[in-house]
Amino acid sequence: MMVNYPNGRRYVAAKAFQVSTVKSIKNGSYGNRGMTLEEDLNDSNLYYLSRGIAVIHKKPTPIQIVQVDYPKRSAAVIREAYFKQASTTDYNGVYKGKYIDFEAKETKNTTSFPLKNFHDHQIRHMEAVLKHGGISFVILRFASSDEVFLLEVPHLLKFWSRMEQGGRKSIRKEEVAEAGRRIQIGYQPRIDYIKILDDLYNLST
Repeated sequence: MMVNYPNGRRYVAAKAFQVSTVKSIKNGSYGNRGMTLEEDLNDSNLYYLSRGIAVIHKKPTPIQIVQVDYPKRSAAVIREAYFKQASTTDYNGVYKGKYIDFEAKETKNTTSFPLKNFHDHQIRHMEAVLKHGGISFVILRFASSDEVFLLEVPHLLKFWSRMEQGGRKSIRKEEVAEAGRRIQIGYQPRIDYIKILDDLYNLST
C-alpha cells in the first residue's frame, strides 16, 4: 500500500504501516530501550487503564483513502492513502471525573523547545478545552538528556502569545523547567503524569 503525506511525499514504513503524531526518536536512551515518547505514554496509559486509575487513549491519526482495490468481494486492499493533519491533540480521556486532553512532543534541541512543533489549531483546541473546564497540558521531552516535563496550557499560551507578538519562536529549557513540572522516568508507569496532575489539581483525595 502506498501512503503519502499531505505534501505528496511518500511514507515508507520498515515493517508495517504505522501512524504517529508524536515525533519519534529511537536513540537507545534510558537503558537502551529505544522507546519513543509515544510508546512510553501508551504503556503508561495501559498501566492506568489496567489498574482502573484512568481511561486515556491516543487518538488515531486521520487518513484519507484515495485508491482501493477489491481483489475479492469479501476483501478490500488500500493501495494509496494520505495522512491528514490532526485537528486536535494526541491524547484524551477521563480521570476522576475530569476531562483530560494533552499533546506530546519531543525535540533534539538541547537548550530550547521550538514552538513550530505545535499548530495553531492545536493551540486553539487546548484553549477551548480550558474554557470548558477540562484539564489540558503538553508533555515535552528533551531527547538528548531524556528529560520529560508537563507544561500546563496556560503557560504554553503565554509563550505562544510572546511568539505572535514578535518574540522568541521557542521556549528556553530553563523556562520549561520553571513553568512546568519534571516527570521522573520510572518503570510502571514509565511516565507518571497522573501523579503530577494529582499534585497540581488536588485530585489525590
